[in-house]
Amino acid sequence: MEELCQKESCLDLPSQEWKKGAETLWGFCAQWAGPKSSHFTEAARLGWRKAQGPSLGASVAGRNGTGSAHTCAFSPSARRSYLCTLPPALLSREILMADSEALPSLAGDPVAVEALLRAVFGVVVDEAIQKGTSVSQKVCEWKEPEELKQLLDLELRSQGESQKQILERCRAVIRYSVKTGHPRFFNQLFSGLDPHALAGRIITESLNTSQYTYEIAPVFVLMEEEVLRKLRALVGWSSGDGIFCPGGSISNMYAVNLARYQRYPDCKQRGLRTLPPLALFTSKEVGKRHRPNPGLLILISSQLSRDLPGLLPALPTSSKASLPPGGCASFQSRSVTTPSRRELRFWDLAPTVSEWSRLMREGKWSPRIWRGRLVWPRLRLTFHFFETFILDSGAVPFLVSATSGTTVLGAFDPLEAIADVCQRHGLWLHVDAAWGGSVLLSQTHRHLLDGIQRADSVAWNPHKLLAAGLQCSALLLQDTSNLLKRCHGSQASYLFQQDKFYDVALDTGDKVVQCGRRVDCLKLWLMWKAQGDQGLERRIDQAFVLARYLVEEMKKREGFELVMEPEFVNVCFWFVPPSLRGKQESPDYHERLSKVAPVLKERMVKEGSMMIGYQPHGTRGNFFRVVVANSALTCADMDFLLNELERLGQDL
Repeated sequence: MEELCQKESCLDLPSQEWKKGAETLWGFCAQWAGPKSSHFTEAARLGWRKAQGPSLGASVAGRNGTGSAHTCAFSPSARRSYLCTLPPALLSREILMADSEALPSLAGDPVAVEALLRAVFGVVVDEAIQKGTSVSQKVCEWKEPEELKQLLDLELRSQGESQKQILERCRAVIRYSVKTGHPRFFNQLFSGLDPHALAGRIITESLNTSQYTYEIAPVFVLMEEEVLRKLRALVGWSSGDGIFCPGGSISNMYAVNLARYQRYPDCKQRGLRTLPPLALFTSKEVGKRHRPNPGLLILISSQLSRDLPGLLPALPTSSKASLPPGGCASFQSRSVTTPSRRELRFWDLAPTVSEWSRLMREGKWSPRIWRGRLVWPRLRLTFHFFETFILDSGAVPFLVSATSGTTVLGAFDPLEAIADVCQRHGLWLHVDAAWGGSVLLSQTHRHLLDGIQRADSVAWNPHKLLAAGLQCSALLLQDTSNLLKRCHGSQASYLFQQDKFYDVALDTGDKVVQCGRRVDCLKLWLMWKAQGDQGLERRIDQAFVLARYLVEEMKKREGFELVMEPEFVNVCFWFVPPSLRGKQESPDYHERLSKVAPVLKERMVKEGSMMIGYQPHGTRGNFFRVVVANSALTCADMDFLLNELERLGQDL
């Protein structure tokens, strides 16, 4: 320090710059802490007293904890003694403060850190929370990509920026982002902003720990287990296991991996090539979570079946007759809608098993689906099917993935019937309840998931209907044999030492493939503490009520045509513009109707009035899907949605 103080290049700065730096530092200190605060070292306080004097003719006033004012100034003769008493961090800051255009490092300066964070939190509260959830504000402020790049000034430079500029950056990021907490954001399966969950997310990010060992995340290890226990109890299990995963896709892939490992536990040591070809069964209605990149699943589960129409796949085509060793077969398939919604079956007639297999090979057999649900065929044929399937293809069925709440239509598979078949044939039953799992909290509507207690694993995303905030995805298991650790564990000695001074069973990191794992339980736990079971149940029931209100209001208006009666909070419909009304028999009607949703979507987004998703579905052209999930929604928001669509589409 003495050597540094002797360097004239550091100390002999112009008086005005010294005054400027001193005023800035004292202003921070006096405003937030006062000179007696622990934010100052004793040396700094001593140096400040030595440096006080009237020579510069300028003073800085502030208040300490008692409210008394302090007036102080630097004399030229006092500069050297003041700097000599400063610790290196504050000395560096004082020198850098002479340049008002650069923001110095805040490391070691708690006063400046507090000032910055208070300012940022103020921006967040004003712009993201208050304005971002107000119906008087826009859902989004749309900009084309090139214009947005210029507005954000995304380039990273060698020179830092001032605090004022950083705050403007924060405002710009919020301003041009989509406000997913806005009541008129209907675009995704997640929406809304729960304040308690947000508080949990802020604490999580502030503590910045990884949830893989008890030693660095003791609170969250215990909290996660309690939250998972509660979720398992709602499923209907008195015991089991589980883990929070980075999204529903990972939860589903873990379930596939666990099912394979349970059937072939030596695959971990001997490799996939020692296994027979494997087949899993799922619905064509599954979302992206069931259709990840096949290459990724070489690690997790080899290749997932894609675009399967139901629990019974067609046999491999000639181009795919050679199944990957140890992998899951990829099948060609088709599906058609059921003429009668009451006849839940895969085929109209029951051919003999040999005839059935031949039709499948030739691509002439199309299984039937009703409303996107998986419907298991009559049990008297299922055993013969598996025998024939295994003999003809060499693939071994090992898992059935049912869905509770499909992404588009919001359909729920008949879990009891599917569980019967899985039990008969020894198949792992996984239920993807990422979207619909929260319905278990409602005594009125939980019947939609009857039979879920018979599943081996369940994926559930509270960040969706419960609005716990991204991301919050749980994989729940009925297993009590430590299957997660046996399947995924690598026993890394630098993390999972077995001779620790506490119970090493509390180290959960070996339950997952990844190493570092963020804390996802606090936001859900804090929200649940605040709302209780009853408060969360009211949210679910209110969503169903508002979805039904929207449907009934649509039926009263010309120009709205339901895709089907919803059984969940997904409301799917076409908006028929004035030019197409009464022209359903026109040969180009469906083609023209399919172009309406994209045009209206562009208009609503560019105006910022609301956001609704649209998509084609099978042979159906583009239609809207409104997701009624935000707990802040009211009937007035449903009326606005219908009125706004009519306004935006009145000239089409």
